[in-house]
Amino acid sequence: MLMKEDKQAKHDLYEHFRIKADKGQHLLRIDKFLVNKLENISRSRIQAAATAGNILVNGYAVKPNYKVKPDDVISIVLAFPPHEIEMIPENIPLNIVYEDDDLLVVNKQAGMTVHPGIGNYSGTLVNALMWHLKGLPLFQSGEVRPGLVHRIDKNTSGLLVVAKQELALNRLAKQFFDHSVDRKYEALVWGVPKNPEGTITGNIGRHPKDRTKMYVFKDGDQGKTAVTHYKILEDLGYISRVECRLETGRTHQIRVHFKWIGHPLFNDADYGGDMILRGTTFTKYKQFVKNCFEILPRQALHARSLGFIHPSTGKKMIFESKLPEDMQTVIEKWRIYIRHRNE
Repeated sequence: MLMKEDKQAKHDLYEHFRIKADKGQHLLRIDKFLVNKLENISRSRIQAAATAGNILVNGYAVKPNYKVKPDDVISIVLAFPPHEIEMIPENIPLNIVYEDDDLLVVNKQAGMTVHPGIGNYSGTLVNALMWHLKGLPLFQSGEVRPGLVHRIDKNTSGLLVVAKQELALNRLAKQFFDHSVDRKYEALVWGVPKNPEGTITGNIGRHPKDRTKMYVFKDGDQGKTAVTHYKILEDLGYISRVECRLETGRTHQIRVHFKWIGHPLFNDADYGGDMILRGTTFTKYKQFVKNCFEILPRQALHARSLGFIHPSTGKKMIFESKLPEDMQTVIEKWRIYIRHRNE
């Protein structure tokens, strides 16, 4: 059982999360226990919180090696109220490509987190939207993710639609639920998939051993249905440009699906793409790839196209975003490399 709380805890600390262990809970280190209960938080971050005295069990601070017992009440506490830190408007520049009374479309830069989470309470897209739209009721509601109907990963660039009022929010959310939104991404992946076009299917859920990552379950009785359609745009020898069309929108879907079929995204550190997976053993080649990693210090993924029905007018709207400079530069370097290799 996991509940968000906003009441004050002991010693002027505020409770952010409260979890009660089940009656059948077996003895388990609290850092391992919390990694399995909380999303998007690493074991090292939990250990740091415990070391700082910010994890309480039955009202008393515990260390990371504390063994959770049945019916233990575990609190994560910090020196600020939860909503006060989650919802602070920040004057962060946004690349808004379209805006009207109902919605706006943002071209998010790589490196910006979409919404606040544990240990990441500022500098997010939501903080920026809270500033830009601070006069609107939806952005004064206390919601953690006001206006958001979808998200893209921190180190993925590209297009997002944001609702500015409740009716638009509900109508857009229904389109995402019905999988009627057109979303196309462009990625660089290691190797060249066998088929020039194809569909990747495989249920996606939390990795059984590392809760910060996602995992494809082969047998299909775990996780959630995920479908990714792809088309090869350009064969660059040891990597390839691919267009991906999402039928579903699971966390890390493109990244984990291409990892599953043996073609991780270029420089995707979470899914093994930050190593040389194709090519030669020559020193010059290794240096070339290293240089590309430095130019593109993230997974090579861009949300290039977004299409939906406008919630008020009923008209089809389609937005396109050109590849960011880091991806364009790396693609051109590979073109030159392949051209010289073939001469």
